[in-house]
This record gives sequence, structure tokens and C-alpha cells, in this order.
Amino acid sequence: MNQIALIEKTRSLIAAGDISGAEAALADLADTEGDGALMVVLEQLQPKDILAVIREYDNSKDSVINLLVTPAQFARAVVIEKQYKDLTRTHLRGMMNAVIFREDADPIEFLTAIGDLEGGSEALADYFSEKWSRVEAFARTGLFDTVEDDGEIVSEATLRGATYARARIERDEVADQDWMELAWILRYELPDLFIEMLLVLRAKARAHDLGLDDEEAEEDDGKVDLADTDRGRATPVAQDPDEESAI
Repeated sequence: MNQIALIEKTRSLIAAGDISGAEAALADLADTEGDGALMVVLEQLQPKDILAVIREYDNSKDSVINLLVTPAQFARAVVIEKQYKDLTRTHLRGMMNAVIFREDADPIEFLTAIGDLEGGSEALADYFSEKWSRVEAFARTGLFDTVEDDGEIVSEATLRGATYARARIERDEVADQDWMELAWILRYELPDLFIEMLLVLRAKARAHDLGLDDEEAEEDDGKVDLADTDRGRATPVAQDPDEESAI
């Protein structure tokens, strides 16, 4: 099967909800023609199609898509994941952990690519949404233990200061390939992105307290404006309005 035919088949399977079939077709391409051929096809798939496959992460088996997706491709998929409206963020956390912490990956490359896109800081905040209090404690004290946390909200200026740049725990102490390690990398390797993510996370927590969802929060007379806390400027590849989406 040529690449154009495979792309159309993959899109059709995804549109029909057959994600396993789409992944199998892509995996067959890698098996028969090599990883290079698959990477060429991935470059031509829309972010929504790549997202449809990689968000169905199954930790019981390796996914060739997760292993080969590039930071730029992954970032464009991550920033539109919220369209699935998964309130538990289970799929978001699963696919981010699977890709960012894969054996050959540099987490900083993936996180930088996400942060550089519009909606990137929001996607990262969604990833940490269920760990908000512990991430706040980490921002204030350098530890994830809320027992030491005095509840004070540390200002952005203070977070950017030298005192908060010194680590109280080493990365290998939280090397769980999960949210703690990701938070550590952000704070000490990508501090600007960590702060921007934290500001969005705070805005989301404030919106939750007000009983607003994210869309309402953005319209709430400027009180909780997620856009103002997101540094991303590049937008994902536009979707053909006539094309069906799995989202």
C-alpha cells in the first residue's frame, strides 16, 4: 500500500472510531518499510489523527507511534487534547508519560515544544490538575509534602528569585516517570514554563472555586483569563472544516 493510500485508510479508520485498526495499519508500515516510512506518514497526518492514536495509551504494550512521534508532532496533539473533554485527564497523563519519558527521549525537548505552542501551558496545567495542592507545595517549599506548606501563595516575582531556584530534592529522588518527575524537570530545567504552567493551574483552581468551566473562566470579565498566562504564540495546524474528526 502506498503512503497516500495508507494515510487515507488511517484517517478513515480513526473517523470510524477504529483506533486499534489505525494503529495496526501504521505499525504494519513500520514493520514492512521501516521506521523512516512511518515517520514520513506521521508528518502528513493531522494533529487530531495522531492524537486519536497516542491518547489510547496501553502500558501493557509498546506503541510504535509513541516511540516515533516527534516533539513538534506531539506538542500539536497535546494542545488539542482538551477537545475530548476528559475531566479525569487520565488519557492526557498516560500519553504524556509514555512519550515524554520513553527510553530515547529528551523530556526537555518535548516540554519546550509544548510550551512554545498556544495552549501549551494550559495543557501542562491540565496534566497536573489533580495534583494542584502538591504542585503548589513544591513551588513554595521545594518539596511535594503539603505538611510543610504554610498555605501562602508565592508571587511570580518570588518564584523567579534565586532562592527558589535551588533544589531541595534531587531528580533521582522523584524519578517516577510521572507527575513528580515532570514537575521537577519543569521547575529546575524550564523554570519560566513551570511558572507559566503554575499561573494557569492557579487560574483553573480559582475558576473551579467559582463554579466555572474553562470556557466560562476565559469570559469571566478578566477575573480568570487563562489566555493571559499562556506564553505560546504558535497555533496548531488548522483542521480541514470538511473533514470528520475523531474528537
